[in-house]
Amino acid sequence: MSMLREFLYEHTEIILWLTGISLSAFVVSILLFPFIIIRLPDDFFVRPPPAPASLSPIRLTLKILKNCLGIFFVLVGLIMLFIPGQGVLTMLFGVSLTDFPGKRHLEHRIIRLPRVYRSLNWLRARAERPPYILPKNSPCD
Repeated sequence: MSMLREFLYEHTEIILWLTGISLSAFVVSILLFPFIIIRLPDDFFVRPPPAPASLSPIRLTLKILKNCLGIFFVLVGLIMLFIPGQGVLTMLFGVSLTDFPGKRHLEHRIIRLPRVYRSLNWLRARAERPPYILPKNSPCD
């Protein structure tokens, strides 16, 4: 017990930072994600991906920032699997922000998880929005 007390005393600042990040991510996931889930169109997961646009310096900078934010949410989602929060939904949001090969495949795998699909559509039903359309003949099949 004294080793634990000593560890906590020596790492108080790190523990406070991690607690703050955890609480912030939890609040964001509770407030922001339902709003986004409700606003997305019901065919979001079956639409073809947009054509790539030319990358001006401003677009490139915004794309890098968007990918960094997506990676942050994926990591926070992984942490939320072990602490209070909406871990899988947070990871889905992070994945949807990032650009990488196989992104659509991963999105389809996540949205096809029964618990995730039910949770998303439960939020949409409360807002009187139609359920998401699941992709057919996706690479996940």
